Amino acid sequence: MIIESTLRPENALSRTTVNAGDHYIGTVKRGQTLRILDLEGNQAADTLFFSADDTSERYSAMDTVREQGAVYLTAGTTLMSSEGRAMLTISADTCGRHDTLGGACASESNTVRYDLEKRHMHSCRDNWMQAIANYPEFGLTKRDITHNINFFMNVPVTADGGLTFEDGISAPGKYVEMVAEMDVIVLVSNCPQLNNPAMATTRRLSSCWFGTDMRIGADQVRRVSETSFSGMKSRAPMDGFTAFSRLF
Repeated sequence: MIIESTLRPENALSRTTVNAGDHYIGTVKRGQTLRILDLEGNQAADTLFFSADDTSERYSAMDTVREQGAVYLTAGTTLMSSEGRAMLTISADTCGRHDTLGGACASESNTVRYDLEKRHMHSCRDNWMQAIANYPEFGLTKRDITHNINFFMNVPVTADGGLTFEDGISAPGKYVEMVAEMDVIVLVSNCPQLNNPAMATTRRLSSCWFGTDMRIGADQVRRVSETSFSGMKSRAPMDGFTAFSRLF
């Protein structure tokens, strides 16, 4: 379902750009809105969410699909946690649908799906592992890498219940926005996959945070903005690839 946002980019509390094939980790406060923008089209943002208060509570694809009675995510979808609680609600979406069944690329899946020689290609799981290793202050470990969302990725379900990876349905400037229903940690891999048509790894993504609590004063807005920037950890770019993330 296509719903455009009423939020204006110039009002963002914070914004950043994540290089292609890179990762991003940060915290979104309850009531804030996160926008992830596909800057140049046909890219995928493999994303994990965790409760900032207890990281053992994390995004659950099974609970989300069951509660909404549909396999694709779009405007109106509530992203559910492993404890059956609402984590975020998709409030705007100009892409139309997003995947939560296809999983994330890893050395093992690259080997099975493509070829043994693809095992050592960079993957989303590598990105996530780098992020949690480099920034232990978020309290995440290897066991926390579970269900994920593939924003902007096109993974149709076939008539016999299978999955296929097809050309992306996103385009430059498409975005998805989510309102946080609790304080959440966001962990994103700007997918470096080179072996399927569902994404173009030379394209950039962006994300933004909006503060929605009108009681926040100017000094608090400045502090939130600074915290958002410092909380978004980014590695050096891969050769020729860029991705993006912004906070409002």
